[in-house]
Amino acid sequence: MATSPLAQSPLGIPKSRVRQLMAASIGNVVEWYDWYAYTFLATYFSAQIFPPSAGNPLVPLLSSFGVFAVGFFMRPLGGLLVGAFADRYGRKAAMTFTIVLMGFGSLLVGLTPSYAAVGLLAPIILTLARLIQGLSVGGEFAAATTFLVESAPPGRRGLFSSFQYVSTTIGQLLASGLAALLATTLVKPDMDAYGWRIPFIAGAVLSLVGLWIRKGADETSAVAGEIQQGRAERPKMFEFMKHHPRSALTIVGITIAGTVAYYTWTSFLPTYAQITVDFDPALSLQAGTVSLVFFMILQPLLGMLSDRIGRRPMLIAFGLGFLILPVPLLGLLTTSYWSLLTVQMVGMVFLGCFTSISAAVNSELFPTRVRAAGAGFPYSLTVALFGGTAPLIGTALQEAGNPELFPWYMSALALISTLVYVFVLRETKDQPLR
Repeated sequence: MATSPLAQSPLGIPKSRVRQLMAASIGNVVEWYDWYAYTFLATYFSAQIFPPSAGNPLVPLLSSFGVFAVGFFMRPLGGLLVGAFADRYGRKAAMTFTIVLMGFGSLLVGLTPSYAAVGLLAPIILTLARLIQGLSVGGEFAAATTFLVESAPPGRRGLFSSFQYVSTTIGQLLASGLAALLATTLVKPDMDAYGWRIPFIAGAVLSLVGLWIRKGADETSAVAGEIQQGRAERPKMFEFMKHHPRSALTIVGITIAGTVAYYTWTSFLPTYAQITVDFDPALSLQAGTVSLVFFMILQPLLGMLSDRIGRRPMLIAFGLGFLILPVPLLGLLTTSYWSLLTVQMVGMVFLGCFTSISAAVNSELFPTRVRAAGAGFPYSLTVALFGGTAPLIGTALQEAGNPELFPWYMSALALISTLVYVFVLRETKDQPLR
């Protein structure tokens, strides 16, 4: 029976599916708010947590981005362990676990004492908190993205997939907006002393809200059916690699360029502008907030477009854009507010061709039995190796006096992914989920 127009939302989503969409998305907001607050506030707390370096203020910042990268290396473990748990016991149970873990990690960051108070224990506590958050975020992608795609009605997987980054961007906006508000209302000594802690403590409170919302979600029908019927043998942890090695390696190739472009354009670019052209920190956060709103609006539009024209054309457009644009775009950065805003928005148009369909493409490559672990582990491993190290590499190149090499680095990775999109990836838009 056809769905009545009255039973659909403005985006053509059946209202029976909206609850599922909101449960995954709102919980994801909390996860990524906590994760990105760290990046936006690194310039404020780095000197508080890490020992100072005589004559070089970049060293504490470099240390903070090093811890940022360390957190990313827990993401593959989270993608593997939580993904395997989601494949065995359901997406909903896994998503409940990840949001509790993230809230605890956020609270730990907010309560980390200063280096002046406890010495080396300060960076140790901060590193532990980031390891906890990294485990949670890796597991979140494995569980929540498969939950989103499996909840989609026919012909809407691209649209549902886009809400992975709609919710991620809302989390970033909350983190960026609160950071910008605090930076403009508090004097710098107060921001350095205690202002940076406020967003992390707020994140712990938000995680309780997300937990309550996720408890009202229903398990996806495919997974619920398998769990209810019982399985003779539940999937083993690395079963996806044994039976679907091509799919796992394809996800690595798909993600290499996308993850570096994403973390550079949505979180590191304001800091990059600060350390390369001495951009005003408060103005950079404001420009980042405006561009993130633009980026969020793009996601469902591009997701719906992929449901019409396919996944491969979208990814090829992204790959070619970031093969050509990073060098000239980053070369346009000046101390002008409009230069940073323009650079961010132009890059985000192409970036959206990747982010809006990433969850759909990855999920469509695996059967339900191993989908969460199969999509979560190779994706999170690639993000750890390339996305998590992007701020560290960009800051290190600046300290070495070679900031112009960073956009060339992005273009080289875009070339690798573009070759995968053109010669390896098969179109999956019209194929039913296995």
